[in-house]
Amino acid sequence: MPRISSFYGIAILMYYDDHNPPHFHATYAEHHVLVEIGTRRVLTGSLPRRALRMVEEWAATHATELAEDWERARSGEPLVPIAPLH
Repeated sequence: MPRISSFYGIAILMYYDDHNPPHFHATYAEHHVLVEIGTRRVLTGSLPRRALRMVEEWAATHATELAEDWERARSGEPLVPIAPLH
């Protein structure tokens, strides 16, 4: 699973053969969530509140890039890294 970004101990990943709706995975220590790209809604899992807020802020800033990487993944193309949260 390619890592497309990481910041403050949070890794953002996307699978090539993943299911709809378009989403990404975020991990922080032993915590893991799937976040829908269009709505930033948590589909499954949980993160500590502070980590989830950072993921939501990052996803809002990079929504277009996330959607583009989702399309690349669906086409089997290399994913483009996305800048971390600053």
